[in-house]
Amino acid sequence: MAVLDVIKTRKSIRKYKDTPVEAEKLANVLEAARLAPSARNLQDWKFIAVTDADKRARLQQACGGQRQVGQAPVTLVVCANNDGVMSCGQSKTTIDCSIAMSFMLLQAEAEGLGMCWLGHFYADQVKQVLNIPDDYIVVAVSPLGYADEDPAPKPRKAAEDVICYNEFK
Repeated sequence: MAVLDVIKTRKSIRKYKDTPVEAEKLANVLEAARLAPSARNLQDWKFIAVTDADKRARLQQACGGQRQVGQAPVTLVVCANNDGVMSCGQSKTTIDCSIAMSFMLLQAEAEGLGMCWLGHFYADQVKQVLNIPDDYIVVAVSPLGYADEDPAPKPRKAAEDVICYNEFK
């Protein structure tokens, strides 16, 4: 499947089957993250694949009770240390981990799996559940598994509304 096709078919999945994710598919999703670019190639990140049902139940509570966190057979957590602000004014950690999470989302789609990048979680609670050191920042959490829903695609703005050439218009 071509990358643009994967991007066009990817959807946020919030309901999962209890079918386990094959080790090879999980490894491919994690490998996509490992290969993502990072600022100065420091790769100061950790990717945690949580397959233990009790830990996923505790993570569900750390994610505001979102049931998909406990329902999916895997929950992925992306964190990093050595945060700093790049010359552009952006957090290196947030950008690096967001790129890695995007790569995982696309690889999951290519593997026939679903994910949903969660914007609601309590980082301190996630850190406690997973024994993440204090000097790490939790950037992203997502369930991973086989979709038990087929949501309609979300509408996208027209290209001319979001793409400019040579200057902002």
